This record gives sequence, C-alpha cells and structure tokens, in this order.
Amino acid sequence: MNYQTDVCIIGAGPGGALLAYLLAKQNISTILIERSDGLGKEFRGEHLNEDGEMILKKHRIFEEIESLGLLRMSRVEYWKDGHVFKTIESELGHAGIHVPQQHLLQSINNHASIHPSYKLMLGTKITELMQNEKGQYTGIKAQQKGRGEIIVESKIIIGADGRYSTVRKLAHIKNNIHNHGYDLLWAKIPAPANWEPSIKFALVKQQQVALFSQAKGFVQIGWNIEKGSYPALRKQSFRPFIQRLIDAFPSLNLSMERFITSWSDFTLLSVQSSISEVWSKHHLLLLGDAAHTMTPTGAFGLNESLKDADLLSDLLHQVFYQNKEISETLRQFEQKRKPKLITLERIQFQREKEFSSHFISS
Repeated sequence: MNYQTDVCIIGAGPGGALLAYLLAKQNISTILIERSDGLGKEFRGEHLNEDGEMILKKHRIFEEIESLGLLRMSRVEYWKDGHVFKTIESELGHAGIHVPQQHLLQSINNHASIHPSYKLMLGTKITELMQNEKGQYTGIKAQQKGRGEIIVESKIIIGADGRYSTVRKLAHIKNNIHNHGYDLLWAKIPAPANWEPSIKFALVKQQQVALFSQAKGFVQIGWNIEKGSYPALRKQSFRPFIQRLIDAFPSLNLSMERFITSWSDFTLLSVQSSISEVWSKHHLLLLGDAAHTMTPTGAFGLNESLKDADLLSDLLHQVFYQNKEISETLRQFEQKRKPKLITLERIQFQREKEFSSHFISS
C-alpha cells in the first residue's frame, strides 16, 4: 500500500510521539511508524525533570498522565555506611517525577488520535529510504505485519528511532560514540514497607549505586560497574556482590532476598553517549536518542527528546504555513539544539568524575 503525508516519523518513543501530536494538532499530516506492536514497551529512562514537566504542562498532557499514575520523588539522599549522609531538598517541591512510559505514550496518543491528520502504524519496520534525482529523501519503504511492504511518501522524514537508529544507518550518518568507562546493571523490585519516594545514591566499591522510586510501589536499582567487566563478574559468587547493596541500603534486605537471587535478575545496559556528526540531511532529520544518546547521569534523555519535539514542531509550522525552506529549517533546528547537547554531554562526564566527592565530609 502507498501513503502520502507531510511528515513521516520513525519511532514512537516520547520524542517522536510528542512531535507527531504537535504537528497533527497544527493540521500537518503526520504518519508515526513504530516497529513494536504496542506502546507499552518498558523503558529505563522514565525520569521527568522540570523541563520535561513544563513541556507536558504547556501542551496540556501532564494532567492526563497524572490521572493514569506518576510519582513525585521528595528529595535526593546520599547514603554512607547504611545511613543517610547528606540530603538535598528541591525548591520545586520534588526532586523529579517518575512517569511510566506506557502512561506517557498512552496520553500523547490519546491527544493525537482525535486529529484526522495523525496516523499511527504499529508493527511496522522501516527497510529503505527513498530519494529523488536531487538526492532529497522523499519517503520510506517498510514491512508491516499482516500487510507486507508499504510505501510512505513524505516531504520530511524524522528518525526518532533511538540509540541504534535504523534511519541513521540507512542515511549513512556517522555516529560519534563516547565511552564513559562504565556499564549499568539495573533491576526493579517492590519497594519496602513505608518507603518514602526519593532518589538515593551510595558509593559501593567506588562505583555509583542509585535507587529511584517508581510509581505503583517499585524501586529501580542502577548499579554502575566497570566497562566490559560483566562477563568476569558473572563468574564470581553472587551472594557477596549483592550483600554490598544490602549493606549500603539495609531497608532493601527483605526485597533483595526475595526478588534478586541470581545474576539473571539484573539487566545489563551498555552505557555510552553519542552525538551524530550531522542531524539533518536532504529533508531528513534525526531526533532524540537517534541524534544524541545520553548516559543515565542526570536523567536528561527523556527530557531532551521532549525539548527536541517542542522546538521542532514550532519550526515545522514555519515550513508548512510560512513557506520556509525545508533543508534550511532542519539545519536551524540542528544549530539550535546541537551545542546544548554537546554541553550536556560534558556535564555528564563532569558529574560522573565528581560523584565520589558527595561522600566526603565538609
């Protein structure tokens, strides 16, 4: 089947979904393509800061997300020898908000679906980018479950398909990857009784451990380990390893004993940051993690994707309603956002370097 649209967005994560909604609301025809069969995929970076909160409130999405369920974390705590060592209270009234991705994407899609200029295609995997004789990208070919090959002709293509972006690869855009020296073990367990929502940090064997309270009574554990060390770590005894976490946060003892019983209860995340060499190319643009993958430090990733979508929707309004040239507008987006992401990447490196300093008495 063949489709025609103004904008084709590949990837229905937070950035791609929000952009699709904001464009459809402006009556800019938009097709949002997602390879998964649904929007309920679990996502580790579900931490909303004040920037992301402001954007969702600006577009009147936050209230619906809140009705579905979110969790405000009261403060940031640094733990040492099993006790709180230092506490930081936020002037905002919370130190961050956990927003389950399913709730976020469901709310955005609910708002978008009322607009006839919006179309969501699930179970659809992009296979090819189409170009005209001038080299401009004019559409995509994809495989859709139950329908076979489809073609979407589009004036603009947005690659919002994550850190391993297929769009980026098909467009032959170089991705500059930066090693931060660690990987991340993560797990999710039920929160202990009387657990107060917060962000908790500890230093275990000179490696960062972070606990993030989550909606519906869970705690997400993020444990930094040396880059590439996991295969050797798995060969060691599990019990002494996990005891270090219990010693750092004694109240986790019962939950850890019940729900973290082997290495298989952890998931390994390969940590890296990257910034693509170019973000815009011949009527194609990369957005969010496809353009700038962040590490978990500072929980910037989700929020920066939302900021991408917010700015780009305004710029594309100028293309379709003020006859601004497409390539120049996409370059303008890159020029506005790229320096900020380069700065954020440096901030992440600096925060990682200085993390242990939080545990030194003043």
